Amino acid sequence: MRLSVVLALGLLSGPVFAVQPGEVLDDPALEARARDISAGLRCPVCRNESIDESNAGVSEDLRRLVRERLLAGDSNDEVVEFIVDRYGEYVLLEPTRGGINAVLWWAGPGLLVLAGLGAVVYLRGRSKAATPDALSSEEEARIAQILDE
Repeated sequence: MRLSVVLALGLLSGPVFAVQPGEVLDDPALEARARDISAGLRCPVCRNESIDESNAGVSEDLRRLVRERLLAGDSNDEVVEFIVDRYGEYVLLEPTRGGINAVLWWAGPGLLVLAGLGAVVYLRGRSKAATPDALSSEEEARIAQILDE
């Protein structure tokens, strides 16, 4: 029982200790900016984990690079742009909504609207389909004869 609790606490505390004490900046305002930027950048080797949470070596390098750029006087946007220029847009946890990404952002809602329009057209066409006319007197007589047998 105790071993499982220790293991669970160890697994849960992993992201908390991702930023090593040697990485923390002396200036609390710069450190807060670095944490904010790091929370929005994806670890290139982890799946949907920010570099702030990841223990991977590349995440550590990226955290240090973010802090170096902040110490050099870059704004938050300049730091993110610098990282994206080097690693591509994949490192953004929330990709931009402009350019070619707009197709990806709007593909789902667009297909949903098209499917809805297709369903409306189909159902209207189905309701307007020709309904069979009433039976003639000979057909009614024949059905009555079959049923009586």
